[in-house]
Amino acid sequence: MLGKRTSLEYLSMENLDLTDLALLKLLQENSNYTTKEVAARVNLSATPVYERLRKLEKEGYIKKYVALLDAEKLGRELIVFCNITLKQHTKAIGNKFVTDIIALQEVTECYNISGDYDFMLKVLVKNMKDYQDFVINSLGSVENIGSAHSTFVIGTIKHTNSVPL
Repeated sequence: MLGKRTSLEYLSMENLDLTDLALLKLLQENSNYTTKEVAARVNLSATPVYERLRKLEKEGYIKKYVALLDAEKLGRELIVFCNITLKQHTKAIGNKFVTDIIALQEVTECYNISGDYDFMLKVLVKNMKDYQDFVINSLGSVENIGSAHSTFVIGTIKHTNSVPL
């Protein structure tokens, strides 16, 4: 966003002390900890921990709390990274592409990248037949795609949602 910056945009990791970092690390390990459990682990009482957590949420260090689901157990066994090149590059076309991709439930992550491709999608589907259906019917309905290159995941070596602190 161009224009006037808000005070939250100037926040950085420099604004965090060791206790804040410890709180963030604990919550990345298990966001289901109660305030009391977190307090015991960082050697504080529950009230200051509660206040710090609210501050970290308000300042945007903690975006939200989620349950991480097992995609395989839920029938999403095939992970595909799909690299997309657009035919044309205008603001309107790029915005339309982003809007269309966000609406596709099979796309769990989308990155605007540099290099040979414009976007990289992480797609979760049941199997190869479902991916074929996704490419033809879902991705095929997105305008202005010049090419799509798919890479299929054979096995996951490391997967984490944690941010290094």
